Amino acid sequence: MNFKEFLKAMQTIEDDRKITKEIVIAALQEALAKAYRKHIDIPDVLVRVDINEANGQIHVYQQYTVVEEVEDEELEVALADVKDKGYQLGDLVDHEVDISQIGRAAALLASPSPLADVYKEFADRETSYMDVVRDSIEQRAEAALDTQRELPLYRHDAAYAREQGDLDLYRASRRANIACKEAIEASISEHYRDNRLDKDAVPQVIERFGYTRTLYVLANTVQQKEWDGRFSPANRAWAKTVDIPPNPDGFGGERNLDFVVDSHPGLVDLFLTQVRQDYLRLQPLTPEEIHAEAARLLQELRAPDAPNSPHGTHYMARVSPDFLARAGTQAHDQLMALLPFRSLAITGLVDRPGTYVTILASEDRSKELRQPRSSVREHLKQEPKQAAPKAPAHKKREPER
Repeated sequence: MNFKEFLKAMQTIEDDRKITKEIVIAALQEALAKAYRKHIDIPDVLVRVDINEANGQIHVYQQYTVVEEVEDEELEVALADVKDKGYQLGDLVDHEVDISQIGRAAALLASPSPLADVYKEFADRETSYMDVVRDSIEQRAEAALDTQRELPLYRHDAAYAREQGDLDLYRASRRANIACKEAIEASISEHYRDNRLDKDAVPQVIERFGYTRTLYVLANTVQQKEWDGRFSPANRAWAKTVDIPPNPDGFGGERNLDFVVDSHPGLVDLFLTQVRQDYLRLQPLTPEEIHAEAARLLQELRAPDAPNSPHGTHYMARVSPDFLARAGTQAHDQLMALLPFRSLAITGLVDRPGTYVTILASEDRSKELRQPRSSVREHLKQEPKQAAPKAPAHKKREPER
């Protein structure tokens, strides 16, 4: 962030618009604090934002209240742990946090002249109310984040971009690829603990860059490290399906190396697997996937020698959680239509997780899956058009003579 430009812009606003620099700084502090609370999803956490006008440094601190006995680790710290540092009961202990990975804050701070951008929306307003300034700052942050997330991914090399006159698009996309790579590294570092990558690691990056760019950067990483056996066979096979052309520079180097994620390959593999799973859940189920789930359920319904429901009256099989996460009403109906049982039902069970299909013990489990019915529209498309029969011609009656 170019903070000198920020201060210069604030001085201009103070002189021309009668909105004081103190009000704008306070609004920025509040906006960053709000962005951090949203990021960690703890609305009542205490946050302090320090803006040093002399050197342009911005620091954000999560504050913990010193108590005798901790009841909430997100908000409190034990006196015994900090007493040797001079703290007393009721004091606030600052813990600095990295705001560069907070989507809205990072988008705001990435602008070379954020206040100038903010006040483009502010030019015709005469007000000194801090909440209006704060809302404008937040709106600018959201707009910057949307712009970054929606920036088109340029899939060609520099030579092609030069030939097509697309160098600006190429450079903007390449900068975003590098920023995405750095965001992945920071997210893995922040969210890896106790030998696991927690669930917030992926959404933190997707919020800023979207799935298309994130998957592209990860595919490039795996392709550039194809020799590394710490990437799973499934992820290596997937990466080969992503078309990423070589992008040599004039010195015999490879520009694509600039957006290779440098975290531990095992952790990058975990991150990639999670991104692919999350992305897949957003995609509608194909007819082939619905048929495969029906075939799996039929096989499971046939497997037991005796009814396996809690009361011994039904056969049952659990529906895949991934299927349920992606299935809409139409996919659900198509699944049920494929299974050939009159007593078929789909239900939850007390004291058991998941959703199950059930059939009565008396059903004939040797039946095969039903064939999917083609829609009337598809049937009409395939049916050759027949000319409508002509009505018989009527002879004119001649008048009687």
